[in-house]
Amino acid sequence: MVVHVNPPIEYRLAPAHHFPVPYEDVYRVVKHFLQKEVLARYSVDPGRVAVSGDSAGGNLAAAVSQQLQQDPEQRIQLKIQALLYPVMQALDLNTPSYQQNRDMPILPRTLMVRFWSEYFTSDKALFRAMMSNTHNGPESADLLKFVNWSAYLPEAYRAKGPQSSALGDPRASPLLVPDAALRSLPKAYVVTCEYDVLRDDGIMYVTRLRAAGVDVTHEHYAGGFHGALMFIVWPMDFHIGRRMMDNYVHWLKENL
Repeated sequence: MVVHVNPPIEYRLAPAHHFPVPYEDVYRVVKHFLQKEVLARYSVDPGRVAVSGDSAGGNLAAAVSQQLQQDPEQRIQLKIQALLYPVMQALDLNTPSYQQNRDMPILPRTLMVRFWSEYFTSDKALFRAMMSNTHNGPESADLLKFVNWSAYLPEAYRAKGPQSSALGDPRASPLLVPDAALRSLPKAYVVTCEYDVLRDDGIMYVTRLRAAGVDVTHEHYAGGFHGALMFIVWPMDFHIGRRMMDNYVHWLKENL
């Protein structure tokens, strides 16, 4: 029998608390949990600890995984990371999936842009700039290579669109870390959905992880949509949600 300890992390949320507060809250909790004496208190095997999250939670899970690998004081590391239709970058909010799914229910482009702007500031000027994809200056130019969807996306997803710059702190946009920071990351499970503005964020991260030598399982759902994992209980019991959950749990059992 396998017993799972699954402590959900409470953290301060935007717009009441802006970045980096939510990230720092989560990172502080994960570091605390990964102490030898804390793991022992909960009878957790230090070699079998995972971090996982969906949507914004996937963003935080990816950012925490990266930071733990770079922390010289961190002795116990994660075994795996699971990122479920994650938010990975604020640099380009006009990727092909943002264009294709701009009016998709649950997470249309306008709502995702609002979430991003409120994560950083209460100034509505940032929202307006993000909506037009003109929300940063020359200091982000070097980071555009990490959101180069003409290189990191399959041919079928490549489309013409304006070049842009954006806010580039990798703790907020995990896709933007340099290649060297990816190479030592734990095995990853990444879910993407066709009908999701965040589809290309996840696909580009998968491409970069694999290029860095990380073992990645990528589940792409051609009929999937953002938030589908929520729809697994009657009366909103969707087959796609149950299939996602079954595959996710199976991967955890096989790899954790």
